[in-house]
Amino acid sequence: MNTAEYLLAALARRGTKRIYGVPGGGSSLDIIAAAERFGIRFILARHEGNAAMMAVADAEITGAPGVVLTTKGPGLMNALNGIACAALERAPVLLLTDGFTEKQLSYITHQVFDQRNVSAELVKGYTQARSDSPAAEIEALLDLAMQAPLGPVHLDLTSEAARRPAGELLALPAKSETPLDAGALAQARAMLAAARKPVILAGVEAMAAAEPLRALVAALGCPALVTYKAKGVIADADPHFVGIFTGGSLEAPCVQEADLIILAGLDPVELILQPWRYQIPVLDIGLRAHPVHYVTPNASLHGALAPCFTALTQSAQPSAWDGAMIAGHRDTMRAALTWQGSGGVAPPRIVTLAQEAARRAGRRPRISVDAGAHMFSATAFWECMAPRDVLISNGLASMGFALPAALAAALDNPADGAIAFTGDGGLMMCVAELATAAEAAAPCITIVFNDGALSLIDIKQQQRQLPPEGVRWARPDFAAIAEGFGATGFRASTEAEYITALDAAFALKGPSLIDVTVDPAGYAAQLQAMRG
Repeated sequence: MNTAEYLLAALARRGTKRIYGVPGGGSSLDIIAAAERFGIRFILARHEGNAAMMAVADAEITGAPGVVLTTKGPGLMNALNGIACAALERAPVLLLTDGFTEKQLSYITHQVFDQRNVSAELVKGYTQARSDSPAAEIEALLDLAMQAPLGPVHLDLTSEAARRPAGELLALPAKSETPLDAGALAQARAMLAAARKPVILAGVEAMAAAEPLRALVAALGCPALVTYKAKGVIADADPHFVGIFTGGSLEAPCVQEADLIILAGLDPVELILQPWRYQIPVLDIGLRAHPVHYVTPNASLHGALAPCFTALTQSAQPSAWDGAMIAGHRDTMRAALTWQGSGGVAPPRIVTLAQEAARRAGRRPRISVDAGAHMFSATAFWECMAPRDVLISNGLASMGFALPAALAAALDNPADGAIAFTGDGGLMMCVAELATAAEAAAPCITIVFNDGALSLIDIKQQQRQLPPEGVRWARPDFAAIAEGFGATGFRASTEAEYITALDAAFALKGPSLIDVTVDPAGYAAQLQAMRG
């Protein structure tokens, strides 16, 4: 195999099924030409940043490396927001760019800058596969992406390097698991034994260890809260599930009642920009120590999470919590997000009616959620059963994530499809990917909370009693725009119109969009309830 073929074989062996991007005229054409032979589909996106978001979602869903392919120069630059997303969402993504040869750099300056240094702040590793062993370089780079903390890596590949011989696939090293630190485990067990009312706060690292974590929660009989990224690790229907933990005020009454906080795979990148508000002992269970954290743990247990949770379950005793206490906190949190606006369709109803329509259609779609005020309703009111039922940009909290992520989710599971819950501002950053969804026949439904503003920023502007400038716009007709890109468009300003549109959308085989009129007046109360 040449190097391009070796890369594709190495990716396929690790489970990669799709590459997203916008090609240039160099090595990217070699990759596209050979991809199908290795069972990998190339998806032509409309913008490299969106393609990188698709790769992030693909990596989160499958656990395999996501791949974004770009040309040199502007293609790389366009992809960087998505690569930042991969870094802060802890997603293993390969950034695959065209590169310049040394000979070209001796006389070319057009589109030339130091591509390695440009990506260096965001990626874990970089290579050009130009050594005597390009196969070893590629395997090492992919291994690095898959090591904690998961994250993006960069392969800067010239056409010349892509066509060099690389040999047969190297054998992968046998997986080995580091045994738990006996002293740390004993300390964690002692803290757990001394606690009468522990609470578990689950984060993104727990996604791969959901079943052992659920067993620990059941053994303790304690309340469990999840970050946005960890929705579904504890199912919403689990009697121990309370709600979402962000570091804000909504969850504080439940957490403050505890005498031990257990961070279960919680990465500090997931929390909002507020100081830690609890004077309660903390046990940190995670893949690694975090050099910057909101809280200094009293004890830590680091390593593979499934063995950590299993070891603690073996010695766990039922806590002093009872079902009524946990249910009370859950009901209080949910009630605090009750919509107080009027006009249009209430955001919580947009979410719950979509799930009801999915059930009528016999579907269990994943959802993706964009950054913005609508995310409070989307994450709180969509009922999850399993990890990755919800895809969201939380560490970077980038707008323009929901549609690309839903497209990737729909391609991964076309039988159930996907729903993108997005604000009008976020959709305008990536709306051209509706054409990508149409060409790929992706069964994704984009639901737009059309409120005519950057509502989250609008609220903050109002809180500061500043003039309403720079945050509002005329409401676009997104249904008409969708039709122009080849998707089916619907508009709804009442619940009845919305329900009709949902049922029609779920009956389609390809992509659709529902443009829902929302009065943003209720967002301020939700924000106050969530964050204080």
